[in-house]
Amino acid sequence: MLEYFSNLNPVLLALLAGLFTWGCTALGAALVFFFKDLSQKWTNVMLGFAAGVMIAASFWSLLSPAIERSEGMGFFSFVPALVGFTLGGVFLRLIDRLIPHLHLGFPEKDKEGPKTKLHKSILLVLSITIHNIPEGAAVGVAFGAILVGDTETFITAAVLALGIGIQNFPEGAAVSIPLRGEGLSRAKSFWYGQLSAIVEPIFAVIGALLVVFVTPILPYALAFAAGAMIFVVVEELIPESQVEGSTDLATAATMAGFAVMMVLDVALG
Repeated sequence: MLEYFSNLNPVLLALLAGLFTWGCTALGAALVFFFKDLSQKWTNVMLGFAAGVMIAASFWSLLSPAIERSEGMGFFSFVPALVGFTLGGVFLRLIDRLIPHLHLGFPEKDKEGPKTKLHKSILLVLSITIHNIPEGAAVGVAFGAILVGDTETFITAAVLALGIGIQNFPEGAAVSIPLRGEGLSRAKSFWYGQLSAIVEPIFAVIGALLVVFVTPILPYALAFAAGAMIFVVVEELIPESQVEGSTDLATAATMAGFAVMMVLDVALG
């Protein structure tokens, strides 16, 4: 079965993986039908865990393979990783400036991006949507790499998708339940919660197509996805996880998320 899946079209695999990570977000968002609220402590723990997973995935699933695929450049093998990583951060910074949004747990006066009259709940959803763009791209690039890789490359991509899916589950709850607290109905809270991740299958396909049709950019693309993810972690997830105390718990959750993804990558990748 493993060989069967690894021989499928990389773009199709990227789409399926993107749908899987989106589905995990939807499952987490569905918790709004069972819980009326979510304490700030648990929100911080969930976001901290997500941050840890993303940090580990950025290195083991993206940056390390990018460097390995550039070994033929000798002393300059670091260049593709450095260039791609930097451009990933710049790309997310541009999106950050162009799309109005508000980070979870922050007052409405701290909204970022262009001036807007959008409701606070929409701004919260847009914040998570921005966060999900590099996750989708990372999955797509990883599966696109199968074209120039082997079964092991497929396993690495599958582990990345699994890790992102795992952290998307609590993240979905961390979005939908606070939206319920903002006064939205359970149905609307769920809808907006899952909608925040719909960009993942879209950008997964885009990432895979880029790699498939322009194979030489693979190490740059892997590092680009890593840079974008690290930008999200530092600019969004970690600050959000440190809101209103319980910082020790959030930090422990970050380390736990890192450890889980590290184990998945090393043991299965």
